Amino acid sequence: MYRSFRPSALTTLCALAVLSLPTSPALAEGLDESSPLIAKVRHATARFLNINVALAEGWVPATPCVSGPETGAMGVHLVRFDLVFDPELDPYKPELLLYEPGPNGSMTLTGADFLVLKADWEKAHPTQPGQLPPVPELDGQLFHLFEAPNRFGLPDFYTLHVWAWKNNPKGAFVNWHPNVSCEAFAGQHQ
Repeated sequence: MYRSFRPSALTTLCALAVLSLPTSPALAEGLDESSPLIAKVRHATARFLNINVALAEGWVPATPCVSGPETGAMGVHLVRFDLVFDPELDPYKPELLLYEPGPNGSMTLTGADFLVLKADWEKAHPTQPGQLPPVPELDGQLFHLFEAPNRFGLPDFYTLHVWAWKNNPKGAFVNWHPNVSCEAFAGQHQ
């Protein structure tokens, strides 16, 4: 299950990562400002521009760098399992942080991922017989359903990526980012 997937090489990489990114508003220049949800996610995650802050606050590596052969990548996911196994969705408390690996082991925050297990969501939002359960949403953005079996080893779950720290030409709320790369990660783990 997802909870037990913690690759040791990734843990080492994250523990050694040192970011030289400033945490000033200048970093946000040129980023998508079209959605209140993006602003909320930036506010909630700004302190995690330095991955060491996330690690110190209990975030743990959940995946190696996730890429798609033709669709770009999601990057490295850091997770807070206490948030994943809580069916509440809060724009100020993402369940996962998304990082793009860079040279020399650096990790750049690109966004956040909100995730809720389908069974937990449906239990928390019961419906009348014959009705479909509501699809989760945050600030009007509908979540995507990932069915099992999936590459993450999770049961059916809903997810919403918010590319708050790196503009995505395909949209701020799509799963894959064509300009996120796992190349540096692969080079460090050969």
